[in-house]
Amino acid sequence: MSATAPYAGSSPIRRPVAAAALLAALVSLVFGLLLAGAGPASAHAALTGSDPQDGAVVDTAPKEVTLSFSEAIAVGDDSIRVLDPSGKRADTEAEPRDLSEGGTVRYGVALHSGLPDGTYTVAWQAISADSHPISGAFTFSIGAPSETTVALSSQEAGGGPVGVVYDIARYAAYGGFVLLVGGSAFVLVCWRGGASALPMQRLVVRGWLTLTAATLVMLLLRNPYTGSGKFADAFDLVGLQSVLDTKPGAALVSRLLLLGAAALFIAVLFGTYARREDEQERKDLTFGLAVGGGVVAAGIAATWAMSEHASTGIQASIAMPVDVAHLLAVAAWLGGLASLLVALYRTPDIGSASVRRFSAVAFGSVVVLAATGIYQSWRQVGSWSALTGTRYGQLLIIKVALIAVLLAVAWFSRRWTGRLTDTSVASSGAEEEDAATEPENTAPAAPDEASDDVAPERAAQLARQRAVLTATKKKRIRDADPERSGLRRSVLAEAAVAVVLLAVTTMLTSTEPGRTEEEAAGGATAATAPAAGGPVNLSMPFDTGGRNGKGTVRIDIDPGRTGSNDLHVWIDGSDGEPMDVPELKLALTLESKDIGPLPVVPDRLAEGHWTASGVQIPMVGDWKIDVTVRTSDIDQVTIDKNAKIG
Repeated sequence: MSATAPYAGSSPIRRPVAAAALLAALVSLVFGLLLAGAGPASAHAALTGSDPQDGAVVDTAPKEVTLSFSEAIAVGDDSIRVLDPSGKRADTEAEPRDLSEGGTVRYGVALHSGLPDGTYTVAWQAISADSHPISGAFTFSIGAPSETTVALSSQEAGGGPVGVVYDIARYAAYGGFVLLVGGSAFVLVCWRGGASALPMQRLVVRGWLTLTAATLVMLLLRNPYTGSGKFADAFDLVGLQSVLDTKPGAALVSRLLLLGAAALFIAVLFGTYARREDEQERKDLTFGLAVGGGVVAAGIAATWAMSEHASTGIQASIAMPVDVAHLLAVAAWLGGLASLLVALYRTPDIGSASVRRFSAVAFGSVVVLAATGIYQSWRQVGSWSALTGTRYGQLLIIKVALIAVLLAVAWFSRRWTGRLTDTSVASSGAEEEDAATEPENTAPAAPDEASDDVAPERAAQLARQRAVLTATKKKRIRDADPERSGLRRSVLAEAAVAVVLLAVTTMLTSTEPGRTEEEAAGGATAATAPAAGGPVNLSMPFDTGGRNGKGTVRIDIDPGRTGSNDLHVWIDGSDGEPMDVPELKLALTLESKDIGPLPVVPDRLAEGHWTASGVQIPMVGDWKIDVTVRTSDIDQVTIDKNAKIG
């Protein structure tokens, strides 16, 4: 509702035009700067290379396996595991060695000597600098590919039930922060009388409780979230100590300490401040609370900035204070919106001046959000392809669209605000005075002999009756005010959109930024589980040049993805009947990665039918399949065809 606040004195026609022009300018500026590009920036770490490479076939066993990442990571004893074809550890099980130098982040693990030929699996898991767990796996082969019994979990790091609860706590933490900071700011800046309103007190206190509980849950679940994925490990003291030694753990502990200071702030705001009647004393206390509360709010916001996306990549020293300003603006706008909604629905006393003050605060918040959002988008996306082709970019588009919808609804709220008067509030106060005096004048006198016993009970009964009567009249007057009812409906619509916007914003903080995702996709390897594929069916005609040398080779590869596959080959003669040949050989080559040729020698199963099981295809790609068919001692031919695996 704030986007049109500066146009309060404009004509009704100019206000929407100016608001629309401002919104269009902001959106254009956001997407224009996205195209400007910048130097590399990272957030979630990504595996950018390895030695041996994914899918490589080496002649002799390497002494160690090294992995390179796009940014600094935190590793533990089992962060990198190398498993032989039978699933046993092929590495020495020591903590990975830090081999980083210059701007390259690289870790390595030593392998046992005398490793036999076969396919080896490298599974890794680490914590990126922005606090998010990452994991992946790939294979390489010594001598030649072989069957492997290694079955890795398909669950990504940070997933499973623990990941779900942790993510719920993250959403709750952002929501609690918005209510705590936005509600307190609304009382201090927009409606000081709200300090004595019970609904406002409940809103802010519930925000504090939600943020505190969510922070405790995240601190306890941090160890299993980044490690085992088991709830029981939440109370592992050794694991908890290791969490406290990390940047995210320190941020969560700092947040809890700041929440202790926030509890003192709330006690003063709704205690001493609410009871203060002297105007000068209240003004002085307002200044003190604003300064102290602002410091505490900025400190709590900094606990996110110091441990997530803003703390990594380029210009971190700029990005962190920008992120703090962004979070505070979100809280002032959306938390104030929630406070206004509560005030309009639960209290009849908020006046038009308070609503207009919030309109000005919300407009300032939108300006700050636009400026900080542009910078964050430039830093984390940086190109049209990342904006439209990555999940982070798509969520960012949704966020911008939701802000546009929110500003559109806010324009209607601003129109209702312009019509709002304080007549209903004054009427409510007059009715309250009448209700308070009426029972006093009409109450029957009690007999003298029973007055001492009956009077207190009768007085309490009359007080309850007056309270019910007053509340009923206030509600009737409030509901009968068309301007106030219209404002309530439009603010309710704003709040509904704001809830979705806050959820999308929270999702962005746990999503790999578009720039990093593109960098990882262009790296030497994609450290992911085998991609799903489908059966491959090929048909290739051949002609060896000799007698009965023409026919067709049909090949089926199932399931047609990385890992173990079953291969079937049928050879049909020129007459369409099954055709036996003295020799049949196949080889697979991934030319784009210089892998292969990987030989495959199928066994004859029946006339014209050959098969091979456990054919290892180490990675996704466009594989060339060479087939050599010999129909006599001197007549043979090699044919090839490409097949997409994975």
